[in-house]
Amino acid sequence: MIGYVTVGTNDLARAARFYDAIAAELGVGRMMEFDSFIAWGTPGDPRAGIAATRPFDGNPATVGNGIMVAFEAKDRDQVDRLHAIALANGGTCEGPPGPRGEDGFYAGYFRDPDGNKLNAFIMA
Repeated sequence: MIGYVTVGTNDLARAARFYDAIAAELGVGRMMEFDSFIAWGTPGDPRAGIAATRPFDGNPATVGNGIMVAFEAKDRDQVDRLHAIALANGGTCEGPPGPRGEDGFYAGYFRDPDGNKLNAFIMA
């Protein structure tokens, strides 16, 4: 149902480096690019893409409290790699990879360089 998710950025070049690394691990690349907007994913793929944009209204990008984008990984090792890639590319840790609860949910939480909260997860 969701086609793509957009996060705001105040530094598109920095966001591009961060999301290029995350997208590469997930096996996708840039699918759309303008001066103020870059989207990653695969056209026609049923999985949602992600985009980083400078806000259209010209005001600074801010982080939405309670908003998070989740990347579905193929296995626990990929969750671990995505978390490490995020930190290596200017992200910050919001919770190291590991099991959450007892229902097979495994996730690692991080923020991008602009402070947007993200996670990588797998449902066992």
